[in-house]
Amino acid sequence: MNASVRLIEMVVPATVAVSVEVPETHPSAQILGTERLGTGVVIDAAGLILTVNYVVIGASAIEVTLLDETRLDGRVVAQDFASGLAVIEIAAPGLSALRLCPSSELGVGQDVFIVAAVGENKRRANNGVVTSIAPFDAYWEYSLDRAITTTAMNPGLGGAPILDSRGRVGGVASLDLNEIGRFTLAIPVDDFLTHRGELLQHGRRVSRPARAWVGLYCYTFRDHVVIAGVLPGTPAEQSGLKAGDVVLAIDGQTIATRRELYTALWTHRPGEVLEFRVFRNNEVKRLPVPSRDAEEFFA
Repeated sequence: MNASVRLIEMVVPATVAVSVEVPETHPSAQILGTERLGTGVVIDAAGLILTVNYVVIGASAIEVTLLDETRLDGRVVAQDFASGLAVIEIAAPGLSALRLCPSSELGVGQDVFIVAAVGENKRRANNGVVTSIAPFDAYWEYSLDRAITTTAMNPGLGGAPILDSRGRVGGVASLDLNEIGRFTLAIPVDDFLTHRGELLQHGRRVSRPARAWVGLYCYTFRDHVVIAGVLPGTPAEQSGLKAGDVVLAIDGQTIATRRELYTALWTHRPGEVLEFRVFRNNEVKRLPVPSRDAEEFFA
């Protein structure tokens, strides 16, 4: 580890283990399960914890375990579906808290390290360097204008803080990429820093207009976007979109990349009907797809 033992000792008490129960009837249970484990980082001594939204989405019960084995009930106080961050609150004033660092203060080649919760409430750390701060899109309807990738492998559960050499939180570990030079993808804390007030007041980003969502998974292959699957109960399933469909256009706009597909979707508001032109079984089909709001679907 390049990070000093003293620095790690300072950071570790501000990390927590998160255990979540989700009802079987919740839409997210089909893809994320009903029992979830994650890492969180204390960002306010009053008891605010930053983590990833996929750990807590649909939670009916949350248990937060501190480093000293203290177990506390938690509740979700904010969810940012656009960035993928969430905030949990616990009743434990006087906690060790870490400062946040906007991604503009991180640079390619800069040393970072990750401290994550693992089984039996232990903590593990790993270090590396930032390899990029660039746009990213995922196979579900999600993209970031700025995402942090690092050679540091996440040694534990999702939601772990990505820390700079001063122990400041620059991002939250979201995905294990397992690519050469790109082992972990982290969500920058920028969106939380910018919108902290409205997130904590309203529980979500009220200033961001609602955007269309249909509930599909997709990947790009040879300048085409192919549907990998659809989530049950979503507009994508109900309108007849199927795995293997090649998306040629949305409302007449040609689609060649996943980012283009998401951009085409997000220019519309929930409730609007979008025309998907897809290639299936050697023929072109036009399918009207009535969109929804992802935040309402997963509420």
